Amino acid sequence: MVQALKIRLRQTAKRAVISGGLEAAWLMNRLGAISGARGRGAIFTLHHVRPKDPRSFAPNAHLEITPEFLALAIEQLQAEGYAFVKLSEIPALLADRARNRPFAAFTLDDGYRNNAEFALPVFERYGVPFTVFVSRGFAERTHTIWWETLGELLSVNEEIAFDFGRGPERMRLYSPGEKQLAFIRIADTVIGDDEADVVTRLDETARRHGVNGQRIAARLTMAPDELAELARHPLASLGAHTISHRALAFLDHAEAVCEMRQSADYVEDVTGRRPATLAYPYGDARSVSPHVHAAATDAGFSLAVTTRPGTLADGHLQHLTALPRISLNGYYQKRRHVEALASGIPFRLLGEAG
Repeated sequence: MVQALKIRLRQTAKRAVISGGLEAAWLMNRLGAISGARGRGAIFTLHHVRPKDPRSFAPNAHLEITPEFLALAIEQLQAEGYAFVKLSEIPALLADRARNRPFAAFTLDDGYRNNAEFALPVFERYGVPFTVFVSRGFAERTHTIWWETLGELLSVNEEIAFDFGRGPERMRLYSPGEKQLAFIRIADTVIGDDEADVVTRLDETARRHGVNGQRIAARLTMAPDELAELARHPLASLGAHTISHRALAFLDHAEAVCEMRQSADYVEDVTGRRPATLAYPYGDARSVSPHVHAAATDAGFSLAVTTRPGTLADGHLQHLTALPRISLNGYYQKRRHVEALASGIPFRLLGEAG
């Protein structure tokens, strides 16, 4: 119980620090500080876009924003003079050194159904193009979305036993703090050499407690016919997001290429158009490495995005399979937070390339 309380306090403190940093960056931007941090443009990352649903335990809340906030973000970027562009246009825009107007591209990972239900009407209202990255395993229900499965498993139980590799360990889940501690412990074991095995153990544990990961994927993500319909919209593009959504840095080169190439095959089968863009699963430094960037090139992609934070600069033209993105995080849904992020100041202060 004490450890769970410490986790809750640590998370609260971390969010307060980040929020304070965004407020400071917003003020610095208003004062004209570090103007060069903005760069040429930005790629924004989203996952869920749906109305707010207050819950006492929401471990994935950072992955969801409201349609109202998406509209505010677009309006803020409009006010700052951004041009909204397709992701595939970015290489040409970076190559055009005479262009001064900043540009922004919107991307949404995993193919959630609410992208079509709630995000699309917002993008239509403002005429903003966007790219949805599709994982075949989610769309065809052959793979589970482990973080969604885990969140639901912990939400509906007061105790579970999970095998961390040394036999089942019982975990108390009587409070939101204990549930959050359990979520962190299990999530920390997922990404690594044995990711598939850990997810299998999680799915089996969930089934024993009446939670079906395949049904969760079916409830949350678009099926092939829905993806095909979305792809016909003039503002929408589909990109690849691998088959299994495993961290590619832990796969050998051939397997990583296979995951990427077969994902592109799937999108082409669904839409009739082969995608040239890819989003790496997770996309952080632990999950993406230089060998993964090379694998993306070998798999035929001309552009691939990470989740490493930052704005786009001229130098990114030489690193088109390692582009940074700016996350629109569910914990920071204020218009001036968008202004702060687009300014590039937070990333410059943190030492991230921009």
